[in-house]
Amino acid sequence: MTGPLDAVTAIHNAFRADIKMIDDAALKLARGDDGAGVKLERYRFFNEILSWHAKGEELAMFPLLEGIAPSVAEAYERDHRGLEAAYDALDGAVYAGDSVAIGRASAAFRFHSDIHLRKEDAHLYRILKEQASAPQLAEAVGVMSGTIPKDRFPEVVAWLFPLIGADDRENMTRIWQMVMPAPVFENVEKLIHQAIGDEWAELTRRIPTLRIAS
Repeated sequence: MTGPLDAVTAIHNAFRADIKMIDDAALKLARGDDGAGVKLERYRFFNEILSWHAKGEELAMFPLLEGIAPSVAEAYERDHRGLEAAYDALDGAVYAGDSVAIGRASAAFRFHSDIHLRKEDAHLYRILKEQASAPQLAEAVGVMSGTIPKDRFPEVVAWLFPLIGADDRENMTRIWQMVMPAPVFENVEKLIHQAIGDEWAELTRRIPTLRIAS
């Protein structure tokens, strides 16, 4: 059964997929493939979404966790500051045009983000799933979603859905379908359809209540 934290799982999986793509592009650039710079540029939008996500965790998930397991969130907040520093290092290397420094900074950014996400999945969110109530989690996920600027939401959908698998797509779509007013979800449904193209048929098979025919 789909639950609020499935939305976080989907976003974490998207982060993992995107930072791998970014780091692969950085390695190719360091090896002399100038065309890899186009994919490397994804790091800017990646960091925007990562920043919104981190802010949402600090506003909603960390205070909830503090009431359940005091002091646990502190280490994860420090991780967030480390991710900010990792981004700054990559951004500085790109600005300097140093392909070797770009490769090193990208690898560090990927390593730190991967470790951080795995720790959250295995520890932080496991505690919340076991100890927090469903209404508390739903409210916290709602607060997290609110950190995304409304005018940027179409960009987030276009970024998210191509990066995640069928299970994550289904879970995220079901969550939005449950929490959004029908007219709002109709627009989101169109954005999802545009984002995944021919793979829409699989989503409609899983969720027959979607309005757009496959």
